[in-house]
Amino acid sequence: MAKKLYERVGETAYDGLLVDHFPPADVMSVTVKSGEGALKRGSVLAMDSTDGKMSFLAAESSGTLDANCILAEDVDASSGDAVALAYRTGHFAANRLLTKGEYTLTFKDKEALRKGGILLSDAL
Repeated sequence: MAKKLYERVGETAYDGLLVDHFPPADVMSVTVKSGEGALKRGSVLAMDSTDGKMSFLAAESSGTLDANCILAEDVDASSGDAVALAYRTGHFAANRLLTKGEYTLTFKDKEALRKGGILLSDAL
C-alpha cells in the first residue's frame, strides 16, 4: 500500500501570543490547582510555593503569589488538579495574556515573569 506523503495531517492558526523566537519558547509540565476552572492558552499562572501548584493570576493572588509562567494549552481544572504544559521562557504579546476577571498585570507581575525568562512586548 502506497503512503500519501502529501496528505495534510493538521494545522495550527496563529494566535499572536508569541512575538519573537528569542528567547526560545520552552515548555514545562505544571499542575493547575483544582477549582481553577477551564483556562485558555495564554493564561498567566502563579505558583504556590507551598505545594508548587499553579493558580490563575488574579487580584486576590497577587499579594501572595508571584506570576510564574504562561499556559501553553487549554486545560480544565474544574473538578480536580490538572496537568498541562506551560511556557517557562519566551517572548509574548502582553495584550494577548489572560488574567482572572478584570485584573491587569502589575509591574511586579511583569518583573516576576521577566526574571523567569518571559519577556513581554506591546504587539499588535
